[in-house]
Amino acid sequence: MARARTARPSTTSTAPAKPAAKRNALPGRLSPGMACDTAFRIIARRHLDAVLARHDGTCRGDPEALHQIRIALTHLRTAIRFFSPVVDDAVRPVVWAELKWLNSQLGMVRDLDVAIERVVAATGDELAVIAELQSWDEKRAESHRLLARALQSARYRRLIEQTSGWIESGPWSTRRSKEAIRLRRCPLADHAAAQLTEWEKTLLKKARKLGKLSVEKRHRLRLLNKRVTYSIESLEDLFSDDSLTKQKSVLKQLRKAQRSLGQLNDDARGQTLADSLGGAGSDAGVRFLDRKREMRLLRTAKAAYRKLDKAKPFRSSDLARSPEADD
Repeated sequence: MARARTARPSTTSTAPAKPAAKRNALPGRLSPGMACDTAFRIIARRHLDAVLARHDGTCRGDPEALHQIRIALTHLRTAIRFFSPVVDDAVRPVVWAELKWLNSQLGMVRDLDVAIERVVAATGDELAVIAELQSWDEKRAESHRLLARALQSARYRRLIEQTSGWIESGPWSTRRSKEAIRLRRCPLADHAAAQLTEWEKTLLKKARKLGKLSVEKRHRLRLLNKRVTYSIESLEDLFSDDSLTKQKSVLKQLRKAQRSLGQLNDDARGQTLADSLGGAGSDAGVRFLDRKREMRLLRTAKAAYRKLDKAKPFRSSDLARSPEADD
């Protein structure tokens, strides 16, 4: 018997905030010799635009739009981390705090979407769980109302305007110290090589202890995995034709590990949400406690990391040479 789902709330006005800053024309692609300040603007613009593009759908309650806006937001935050030495200024912590706020608003509804799908997959449409699922749906509807309100708030509009303005012409872009100028002008390939090498080294080191990590440390490993994955995706233009095949293989393993760690994190979040619901919803908590599933997901992630370790995922020689390098 098909289960009746709670209607998703809609809003009367879903016009997204528009970036206020005037944009200068930028190249459509990244290049190895490109200055880091230009590269940061290109990448950050892409992902801020992607956030705006999914605003209406998220306000309407579309789970896929919500998923995509979170991905875009994570990409944007990753870019800020990746270029952190370049864009370090007094405004960055303010921008970061507001992006973190937005992520938390999106995260609650997304966690509920994932948990509900897990319950449905585990139970089917049995009459015995209708009340239980209704409890989850009611919580989802309530959380979405709060999210829609946040996405239509003055705070959200200020966030978009401030972030856009900071990307284009924040204080970081005009600092006159020799070090600040050097960092802005540093060739993208040089910065990318150093940052990717550091992040991947840390990732693989932590991954070797995966079986002994607590839920919280496993979550932090997942976030680092995501940063490496998203950074490589954003920098695809830099890889030479020969190394692009290698990087696609690397991304395959990173994504495989990411899926397993993500499912483990979803299970932990689902358990927490089930406990918080109380009543009928709490009965679903047992569905998120599956030791065999946990061990299977851990084995998959470990295998992916072993392959990554052997592949020596990133080397500076993987990047295409810039024309300047041959002068």
